Amino acid sequence: MTVLDDQPHTAILQDLGRELMVYKFAVDELMTKLRILSEEFDFAHQHDPIEHITSRVKQPKAIMGKLRRKGFEPSIEAVREHIEDVAGIRVVCPFMPDVYMVAGMLGRQDDVEIVKTKDYIAAPKPNGYRSLHLIVRIPVFLSDRVEKVKVEIQMRTIAMDFWAAVEHKLFYKYEGEAPEDFAAELRAAAATAADLDTRMTALHRQAQISSSAP
Repeated sequence: MTVLDDQPHTAILQDLGRELMVYKFAVDELMTKLRILSEEFDFAHQHDPIEHITSRVKQPKAIMGKLRRKGFEPSIEAVREHIEDVAGIRVVCPFMPDVYMVAGMLGRQDDVEIVKTKDYIAAPKPNGYRSLHLIVRIPVFLSDRVEKVKVEIQMRTIAMDFWAAVEHKLFYKYEGEAPEDFAAELRAAAATAADLDTRMTALHRQAQISSSAP
């Protein structure tokens, strides 16, 4: 493959833009799979384990910047090998057990390979962040070849998603250098969100038992 830095700037972005089209196709494939799982499970069990799904593909300039920060020469090979979040999907679930259930259902599909799992629910990040991260690889069938493409999937509950979204907005104001008391409050808020998840899951189970009782 051609090393991107050897080409004029416009050609660099064009090459990467063509590559990103394949990542978009991979996202489209996974979004379809997740929507099918959501609708089928809801039909079979009267419970939709997915609240909503969003997706994105990084912009070429952002990818090139990340490669340089990591110390790699920008190239198509480097993107495929070293950047695992070029394409991303966020799956927001109503309850904590739904997160693991959807991950399990997705992982059992023959054409989905789970490359890496980072469970920040079982072991939250120091700032309180909680989410289940999967790196998956799926085949994309093109007109002349099959490409196996990596996609990052972040799976979390509504409470986790709310905390993560607001934390990002608040922490952004400090440009990564928030005072300790502020960071401590964010961790406390994360613990509150975790407690809310536990309580809502317990209430959901109670409601299921009541509805199935004769």
